[in-house]
Amino acid sequence: MKAAVIVFPGSNCDRDCKVAIERSTGASVDMVWHGETTLPSGLDLIVLPGGFSYGDYLRCGAMAALSPVMTDVKAAAARGVAVVGICNGFQILCEAGLLPGALLRNEHLKYVCKPVDLKVVNSQNRFTSGYGTRREVTMTVGNGEGNFFADAETLARLEGEGQVVFRYLDNPNGSTADIAGLINAKGNILGLMPHPDRAFEAELGSTDGAILFQSALASA
Repeated sequence: MKAAVIVFPGSNCDRDCKVAIERSTGASVDMVWHGETTLPSGLDLIVLPGGFSYGDYLRCGAMAALSPVMTDVKAAAARGVAVVGICNGFQILCEAGLLPGALLRNEHLKYVCKPVDLKVVNSQNRFTSGYGTRREVTMTVGNGEGNFFADAETLARLEGEGQVVFRYLDNPNGSTADIAGLINAKGNILGLMPHPDRAFEAELGSTDGAILFQSALASA
């Protein structure tokens, strides 16, 4: 199995993701600078990590969405390669048009960093199949703009087509319909605000994030 973690100026969870994937799955992981125009060949998984790409100037993820490497990320996604955007990576996916909706300032305009309990809404996809019959998992959030928003028509489509994957059990940022993570219609792109890369070993308080990476690569 082979994965790549994209590194943007301001990424601060890129190495966390690399270690999490390696230890959870045994896959080899390439770190790819955002200025590259071509991804390594034979990738099974691409991860856009958390952080503060471009210092969160303009809008979170807006500048990173235009980075040179994103052209090849989009091409890989179109071929069916699994793509995961975590926190800032989720924001980048939305800004790049790879996922619907937008991430706004948190409801109370405060940065939130804490463990959160999530409901697994859809376990019939390549990212959550490993959870089986489990319906609750624990990860960690760390964001100031994690308030997911989409218009009523988009929300109806997401709900109706099973694209909502995770919901908060105690919504920390005001996200519409408690949405914490969703997939695209094709099912190969996942965006989520909670960090599976901060929940992959017991010492971190949860191993639930490891299952997400394992599921993504097992389906390759």
